[in-house]
Amino acid sequence: MRVTEKGQVTIPKEIRDRLNIGPGSEVDFVADEKGARLVVIAEGKSASDEEFATWLKSVSGTFDTLGMTTDEYMEWLRGPRDDLGPR
Repeated sequence: MRVTEKGQVTIPKEIRDRLNIGPGSEVDFVADEKGARLVVIAEGKSASDEEFATWLKSVSGTFDTLGMTTDEYMEWLRGPRDDLGPR
């Protein structure tokens, strides 16, 4: 295969099929002493609406800001902003 000007390569269909790589799949190239290997990180599967709703319900109410407002929490998290004048 040939590398494009943007550094892109096409993974041959036989390899994509064998490794179950499809649109949205995440892959990485790992350098080793023999050259580089293609590693599949995650298959390109999107969660269904039902799976997302189940996950959302499972985490609902689990984040506690200890009574802080959004602005107070963001300042606590990031520290005071230094790019604004006095309020």
